Amino acid sequence: MLYRSGALKSERLPVPIIVVGNVFVGGTGKTPLTIWLVQALQRAGFQPGVISRGHGGNNDGELAVAPSSTPQQVGDEPLLIFQRTQCPLVVGRNRAAAAKLLLAANPRVNVIVSDDGLQHYALQRDIEIVLSDARGVGNGWLLPAGPLREPAARRRDFTVINAMSRGADWPHNVFQMQLLGKQAEKLTDRTQVMPLADLSQVSNSARRIAAAAGIGHPERFFAMLRNAGLVFDTIPLPDHFDFIDYSFAGVAADLILITEKDAVKCRHIPALRDDPRLWVVPVAAQIDEAFAEQIVEKLRGYPTA
Repeated sequence: MLYRSGALKSERLPVPIIVVGNVFVGGTGKTPLTIWLVQALQRAGFQPGVISRGHGGNNDGELAVAPSSTPQQVGDEPLLIFQRTQCPLVVGRNRAAAAKLLLAANPRVNVIVSDDGLQHYALQRDIEIVLSDARGVGNGWLLPAGPLREPAARRRDFTVINAMSRGADWPHNVFQMQLLGKQAEKLTDRTQVMPLADLSQVSNSARRIAAAAGIGHPERFFAMLRNAGLVFDTIPLPDHFDFIDYSFAGVAADLILITEKDAVKCRHIPALRDDPRLWVVPVAAQIDEAFAEQIVEKLRGYPTA
């Protein structure tokens, strides 16, 4: 209300801003959606950049992510986005300042994707994407009585739901996102690959498999593996788990499957990086291409400031 009334000022930047966020507290799959969106924009001929809060990083100002960056500096999710997209990325609490730094260093960038920041109204945006998952809106109440940061009916340009199947009661203008993984890659050597179909045979043999996930909703990762036919023990961990003082030494398993987000951190810790039992399961967002087409159509109609 303060921003709408003009009591608080929001900043307009010279390129369109797309915000990928949610109103539900906790992970709904924003990082895979951001990666998918950046890659879709790249295929459409745009030069996207990304700004992110950099949760888990220890930097107080704005910092450009580089190949040498560590999760402790910039956060796990920004580093994963950078590695998967190779697009300019700046982290910082002040998203307007982060976007300015990004544009100053990368003048060819002509659209910026904000990873999260739906409630960061100090930065004006041109397209808002609200992402939710199969949990819906919970009890429908705002914090602290419920899981919502804002009312579920807040305005948005697009709604995406991360779910394995489309609900019969979904409106036609809602896009379904699925996170699918096809293979596991050995952490000590990512060129060593094993299809999940082969791992399902391993899990039904004498070899024991465990799966660990330090993401906002670990059960989603476990459900994907179960759908691939795997049988395993689960190790749910807190979101952004840093692994600094943790090892899998006490885990009785021959293979341990981890998320790509967790692998970003594990590969910087010698005791985990060299554990031959750790295998990474990358996932990719699957969304109707009509979603990308509609975003591109909106972008074509936006003049720069």
